[in-house]
Amino acid sequence: MSQPHNPPTKLFTRDFLLAAVANLFISMVFYLLMTSMALYAVDRFQASDSAAGLASSAFIIGSVIARLFAGKLLQVVGRKRLAILALGLFALASVFYIFSSTLLLLLIVRLVHGMAFGMANTAIATAVQSLIPQARRSEGTGYFGLSTTLSTAVGPFLAVLLAGSGNYTAVFVFCTVFSTAALIFALLVRMPEPPQTTRLSTAHARRGSFIRSIISPAALPISLVILVCGIAYSGIISFLAPFLISKSMTEAASWFFIVYAITVLLSRLFAGRIQDRRGDNAIMYPLLLMFVLGMAALAFDPSSLSVAAAAAFTGFGFGALLPCAQAIAVTAVPPADLGVATSTFFLMLDVGIGFGPVALGLLIPHFGYTGMFGILTVLTVLAIALYFQVHGRHARGNRRRAT
Repeated sequence: MSQPHNPPTKLFTRDFLLAAVANLFISMVFYLLMTSMALYAVDRFQASDSAAGLASSAFIIGSVIARLFAGKLLQVVGRKRLAILALGLFALASVFYIFSSTLLLLLIVRLVHGMAFGMANTAIATAVQSLIPQARRSEGTGYFGLSTTLSTAVGPFLAVLLAGSGNYTAVFVFCTVFSTAALIFALLVRMPEPPQTTRLSTAHARRGSFIRSIISPAALPISLVILVCGIAYSGIISFLAPFLISKSMTEAASWFFIVYAITVLLSRLFAGRIQDRRGDNAIMYPLLLMFVLGMAALAFDPSSLSVAAAAAFTGFGFGALLPCAQAIAVTAVPPADLGVATSTFFLMLDVGIGFGPVALGLLIPHFGYTGMFGILTVLTVLAIALYFQVHGRHARGNRRRAT
């Protein structure tokens, strides 16, 4: 069912590509539903704005809950078993949307679906790190992340195409098909496992500390940087569309993410290579600076030029920042702790993106959209200072080390 851990020598292996395809289908479901769920709750159940928002964010809440325990489960259950169990639940939850006859049932399905997503995503992301040669970890993580990037464009497009005509059943059918496809591809992946004695001894060593069983101290510092950046990015995905619509720039809201996706694709072709060859700081500081410029471009009255600049800088900045920071997180731990490190990283990202809009929504009535983006610009500057404090001043010229 799984393979013993042997350091890989090639990047684009059969298992790496199968895992990337599985991740693509998982991410497609995520973006399909995140784009359409609030509207579905209003149309189907006449939900209030707050209830519709909860229907959308319940998935993230479930994911955060699951990631608290995913690292521990990976050590006890194993990567392949957890991935298959979680994806089975993921596919089953997709079916239950069709039969959710009340808003309460919908919220329960969203919560369970999010938990399945959090466990499956953590298991596959952890396994992939063991499929990537150590010397090409940043590059490989970036290429793997391209599957998620592709879903950010295709998923919302399908959601608008299907939900725009009120055909929500088709949305759930597509989600069921994609979830099943993810399960099939994951079944075909040979996922390396740490030796059982190492895995169980690590789990036993962590048994006395609940916090250490869910949070990796070594991965937490860089993950906190991603938490701050995730809060900033949540302002874009949650409030950019209403901001531009209020300025009579509805079309700009749609092509912003197209430009964003294109620049993410371009940035991940070279960002990982630079990090592997020149070290963390050689790429992290420029990416963080680009993210600052992207947020700053939104802190003024928008124009077509400023929106395009924001999309490009954010794509090059935040889009490439994620795999580079994840490579730092997983390189900081031994192979047996990859699961907890990966869980820690994505837990902080989920908290930032999932709960950031709650706090930012309180700022808008007082500062407006441009004021909020101005505050987020300052926040991204603070992220640079935080990176320097927790990692940048300690990083050497070349990050590579033996496993």
